[in-house]
Amino acid sequence: MRITIAGSGVAGLATAVSLHAAGFRDVTVFEAEPGLRPHGLGLNILPNAVRELDELGLLDAVRQRAIRTRELAMYNPRGTLVWREDRGLAAGYRWPQLSVSRARLVTALAEETRRRLGDGALVTDARLVGLDRTPGRTRAVFANRDGATRTVETDLLIGADGIRSAVRAALYPGEGPPPTNGMTLYRGTVWGPPFLTGESMAVLGDDRRRLVLYPIDRDETAHRTLINWVAAFPDERSEARSATDAAERRKVILRQLGDWAPPGVDLAALIERTPDIQRYPMIDRDPLPRWTFGSVTLLGDAAHAMYPAGSNGATQAVIDARVLAWHLARHRDAGTALRAYEEERRPQMTELQRSNRSLGPERVLTMAHRRAPGGFGDVRDVFSEEELAEISRGYAVTGKFDQDWVNTRPSLSAGGAR
Repeated sequence: MRITIAGSGVAGLATAVSLHAAGFRDVTVFEAEPGLRPHGLGLNILPNAVRELDELGLLDAVRQRAIRTRELAMYNPRGTLVWREDRGLAAGYRWPQLSVSRARLVTALAEETRRRLGDGALVTDARLVGLDRTPGRTRAVFANRDGATRTVETDLLIGADGIRSAVRAALYPGEGPPPTNGMTLYRGTVWGPPFLTGESMAVLGDDRRRLVLYPIDRDETAHRTLINWVAAFPDERSEARSATDAAERRKVILRQLGDWAPPGVDLAALIERTPDIQRYPMIDRDPLPRWTFGSVTLLGDAAHAMYPAGSNGATQAVIDARVLAWHLARHRDAGTALRAYEEERRPQMTELQRSNRSLGPERVLTMAHRRAPGGFGDVRDVFSEEELAEISRGYAVTGKFDQDWVNTRPSLSAGGAR
């Protein structure tokens, strides 16, 4: 079976490695960019996806420069604790939760793809510009920056090309651009002293703003960590127009969050020291009624892009890849396999997309602000412990990363079935 993958991000490369592990050898990944230049800031990979990386033999390569996340702690803007829970190994999972640079994860996946499938398995400067579907066969047309085209006949085309997927656009030509919720994200990484446990993810917020901080690397010699931070809030139009460089973006962020008090972090100093600050709207995609059309299917953000809450973007892309490869190895007919993959994954991801539109487990911060807008001394005056625990547990069950499921479910390793 000839398999073609559009997109060389986490989703596409995890799919290539998963397919090889399941026994498929004729797999090629096409990337629109002229070179494989891993970019991006921090990612948080939940234990359900870390298990899959482990079973693919990638865990050591990824965790060499990652942080094992020990806890998630949520605070109001004053730094008063709303909710705290153990994560990863500390919570009883058999696999850790990892905070890591996206570039590091993509590099590890790309190196493994080339090692398993050969250098020719990764083709760059190849943007999908045409798609012709006929029963049992698909023709994909790719173009480089000079306009030269290449037509690929394939038994299966997998669209893993992100939130602005060309494959999805070919399947849903009238969909248009991703919708925004009016929030703007500002992101950066900067070296600083460890905070809280040194392996903590801290989330602060009120009813309309969020701040997330977690380390993605450490320098033991200098006793410092590389802190990934994300600030989200509705931009005023005047601010949005002026925030064109790092200096202006710092001013905007500090006007919004300058008096916030994340425990153990000098926020103003952190923002001021950040060398590069990225800015973009918070967008997602509406859930789709269907991912698969004949021998073409969608995966990762191309299928179910969601707001960045709950650490489920890259996590669910890895799970998609493994589930798809498992079904392709189990079923003799590719069409049956694609339907089984979609039947397993699409309803679950639709529910998760909708949950993330209310910011997933972070909605406790919105609830805390609305119940006690002036702050509180003891969170038990605002919530019962059972109510907070149920919000967290329910979200974990929705995303299939609750402890019992991750630790005990059967392996998705196909064992080279075909």
